[in-house]
Amino acid sequence: MKFKLPIIFTLALFLFTTPLHANPKADFWETRQKGTNWFNETPDSIWLDAAKELGVTWVRLTFARWDSNERDFLMGNADQYKGLVKEDLAKLTAILDEAAKRDIKIVVTPLGLPGKRWTQNNGGKQDLRLFEDKAYWAQAAQYWQDLATALKDHPAVVAYNIINEPNPEYGTGLAEHGDPARFTAWYAKHKDSAKNLPALYETIIDAIRDVDTLTPIMLDAGWYAQPAAFSYWPKMKDKNLLYGFHMYEPYAFTSPKNFKRKPPFKYPGTIPFAEKEMAWSKETIRDYLTPIFTWAKANGIPENRIVAAEFGCYRRNPGAKEYLTDVLSVLNEKNLHWAFYSFREDAWDGYDYEVGTGPLGWKYWQAVEAGKKPVVPRKKNPLFDVIKGQFP
Repeated sequence: MKFKLPIIFTLALFLFTTPLHANPKADFWETRQKGTNWFNETPDSIWLDAAKELGVTWVRLTFARWDSNERDFLMGNADQYKGLVKEDLAKLTAILDEAAKRDIKIVVTPLGLPGKRWTQNNGGKQDLRLFEDKAYWAQAAQYWQDLATALKDHPAVVAYNIINEPNPEYGTGLAEHGDPARFTAWYAKHKDSAKNLPALYETIIDAIRDVDTLTPIMLDAGWYAQPAAFSYWPKMKDKNLLYGFHMYEPYAFTSPKNFKRKPPFKYPGTIPFAEKEMAWSKETIRDYLTPIFTWAKANGIPENRIVAAEFGCYRRNPGAKEYLTDVLSVLNEKNLHWAFYSFREDAWDGYDYEVGTGPLGWKYWQAVEAGKKPVVPRKKNPLFDVIKGQFP
């Protein structure tokens, strides 16, 4: 008998101090997280080392640009999904392993699904089959079920972002920007069609939950993940969800095209938006983001379930520093999770804030023309200081 008391005591202590339904993947999001987006053509551990040094805790990782022997990386062919490409899955898993070694958490983010090939991998043309034919819903659900089966136990993975910037509204006559109330009539008209984004998500979520009940699932809003596009959504059934929005508005200012204007729009200042001229400032940014918080409050969704999954500005636009400063300030007011776009992208320097606001320089382009791969001239500068100052 003298040995039983310590055993019983130890068991009781374990039961009272250990949550019955511990879920470290969901718990990760209970604390505010700051991260970045990784949209590179070639993934490598050097990038992860730099991200770790910066202090990011999570990375929104996509693989649409990675090389594959098949038409579409990992899913084989967006025209007809038949199963994960084993070689591609091994490549993805190897990168996840490297992230785990550095304690960097990953949100797996496809840019395309069966029936929805990413525009840049589709000759610049929109692929809307997923939102036109529910037959692709089953393929998309199977794809995600297969992916969840493969990744559910990986220590680096803390969320599945089902699809980046869905756009079921495209080509339907619905204005991209304007009064959030415009979505109500649109949803009523398309509720029973393949354009019903929440219903598509429910289908895919059910498929994922058949094999993985623990990993959080991140949902982008429609119209390219704009905050107001959540306004018509009914309450989702699953409780372990994150709701992602992107912030590049006013796009007339943040886009690369603005830099080519004569003169370009400057922030803060008067900038076209929703077919009218608007004075954009920190207050305007706050107002633009308000609809997602209004919707979340009405549906009992805590603000720590909301994620600013992408935000950024073409680095050479006049006022880029002020814009990033104000966006971050508003996100910080709400204590939101966020991930800036982008960090050391290897395909383009336009959103590489470490380069600063100036040109790359003639020597860089001379080397490129000679067939070399010159080092991008990154350096300490006021623009990147806005981002860097957010990390410990």
